[in-house]
Amino acid sequence: MPDTHEVKCINKTHRQDPHEAISHIGGQSNGKIWKITQQQAIDGVERGEWIFIVRRGGHTVKVVIAKSQFGHKYLKTEADGYRPDNLLSLPECVE
Repeated sequence: MPDTHEVKCINKTHRQDPHEAISHIGGQSNGKIWKITQQQAIDGVERGEWIFIVRRGGHTVKVVIAKSQFGHKYLKTEADGYRPDNLLSLPECVE
């Protein structure tokens, strides 16, 4: 059974551009702060090891893998009717 982790922060290649790619996601699980690359997260989800969620405004949404029109995989949240995307609106992860 996959481990569920709440994503609490992200890093983007260009923070101010809402359309730039996420490079890292991070959070805290079992008292440990973690930060991994988007590719590591995608690999873990595809292997069935991890499930990622985002909690915003009292709602919990699942992070899913999507494909761009060019076939590149990326992370986003399931559609929940809220804008902006819950994942992209998270604060910056600090090192």
